[in-house]
Amino acid sequence: MYIHPPVYKIHNRLLMENNNTGDKILTVDIGGSHIKGTVLNHLGVPQTDYYRLVTPTSPSPDNVLPTIKALADHFPDYNKVSVGFPGYVKDGVVLTAPNLNTKAWANFAFCDELQKLLNRPARLVNDADMQGLGIVSGKGFEIMVTLGTGFGTAFLMDGVLLPHIELAHHPLSKKGDYDWYIGERAFKKKGRKAWNKRMKKVLAILKTVFNYDRLYIGGGNADELAFRLDSNIKIVTNQDGIKGGARLWADNQPVSPATFIAHPA
Repeated sequence: MYIHPPVYKIHNRLLMENNNTGDKILTVDIGGSHIKGTVLNHLGVPQTDYYRLVTPTSPSPDNVLPTIKALADHFPDYNKVSVGFPGYVKDGVVLTAPNLNTKAWANFAFCDELQKLLNRPARLVNDADMQGLGIVSGKGFEIMVTLGTGFGTAFLMDGVLLPHIELAHHPLSKKGDYDWYIGERAFKKKGRKAWNKRMKKVLAILKTVFNYDRLYIGGGNADELAFRLDSNIKIVTNQDGIKGGARLWADNQPVSPATFIAHPA
């Protein structure tokens, strides 16, 4: 039976990988319904209560950036920023954002804009990637999936992020992709029983295709799973995963932040 490693082991690893003990990292999780944040220390331990604001109805950069600024203003003391974004991110640039508005976000240099807005160095990754960094044991091939507005995925080997794969948009049938099959709309349209039947099929596909050592399931609909999971599958919470905001600054993570240039206050 798989037993999740004690938290102190994760913290010890974080300490070895990130020696910036004075870090106060504003960590932001952008979701389809809310934008949430807290401040973490270098171990990934929250130093403040979580705070959240409603995601703008029209979630374009022009609307999301001011919401992040309002969220950040709630936390006066931080020196770095980590952001998890629901889309494909490469070198600080958003390429796709299917559950927000890809047309508005495509090729948007989000990390640069965050740094200008908050006047702090920032790192930006896919939201499932950030959750995975905060949750995995760091041993072997591990997968993080999120069941929310869409289907998020992150792949890690020995605790290091692999190149992001938008598995959610791989066609699952002639009718649609994973987002269409098990996303929030499918849950509401098909109901809990039918959605669980679909989830059994998806988990069987992941097991066959990837032969992972461990699989972690988070997101708002993770609690709706109503069947027995394999012993190497674990349900986790957003609070578990947000500590990934600290691991983004660990030396072994291949994250390419935009160049930070301090702007006069």
